Amino acid sequence: MEHPIPIDLDTWPRRQQFAHYLHASPCTYALTVEIDVTDFVAAVRAAARRTYVAQIWALASIVDRHEEFRLCLDEAGAPAVWDRVHPAFTVFHAERETFSCLWVPFDPDFDAFHAAAVRTIAEHAASEEFFPQGEPPRNTFDVSSVPWTSFTGFTLNIQKGWAHLAPIVTLGRYVERDGRVLLPVALQLHHAAADGFHAARFVNELRDLLADGSWLAAPPPAER
Repeated sequence: MEHPIPIDLDTWPRRQQFAHYLHASPCTYALTVEIDVTDFVAAVRAAARRTYVAQIWALASIVDRHEEFRLCLDEAGAPAVWDRVHPAFTVFHAERETFSCLWVPFDPDFDAFHAAAVRTIAEHAASEEFFPQGEPPRNTFDVSSVPWTSFTGFTLNIQKGWAHLAPIVTLGRYVERDGRVLLPVALQLHHAAADGFHAARFVNELRDLLADGSWLAAPPPAER
C-alpha cells in the first residue's frame, strides 16, 4: 500500500496559503477552457488509439508532473504528497444509462498505459457495479467525460468536499469552429492546493502535450 509523504511545514513555501484556504476560508474553484485538439484528433486516428484513453493519459501526465496536484491530507489532517497518483475515470453503459468508475495505474509509457486501460475497460464493460474494481485507491484523481454536449462552464458542488485536494477533470464534446477542433475541459481545484497560476500551467501544458502527437505515433502493441 502506498503512503503519502508528509510535508515539512517549516520549509514549505505554500504553508500560509494552504492553511488559509483549508481552514480560514475553505474554497474550491473551477476553470473551463476550450483546447485546440485538431492535431491530437488526427494523430489518434492515424495511430488507431482509443481517444478517451489517450486523453486520460495526457491528463495523468500533467498531474504526475506537479506536487500541487498530488497533495492530500494524511490521517492526522496534515498536508502530504503522493509520489504518484492514478487516474480514476467514468465509463458509460448506454443500455442502462448508468456508468461505472474504473481506475488504471498511471504509467509514463503511453503504450503500456493504453494497453492496461483497454484491458480494464473491456473486462468491466458489462459490469452493473459502480466500482467494479472496488473502491479506488486514495491516490487517485477523477476524470469524467460528457461526450454528448459541449459546454463553456462546468462546476461540481461537492458537499463536505473541503478535504478533497485532488483535481477533478471533466471533458466535453468536441466543437468545430473555423476549421479547428476544440475540446471543452473543466478543471476543478481546491484553492488550498493550487492557485490560478497552477491552473493556468495545467491548461498550457495540456494544450502543448495534445498538440504534440509524437507520443501517439508508435503503433499499438501486437495482440498475442
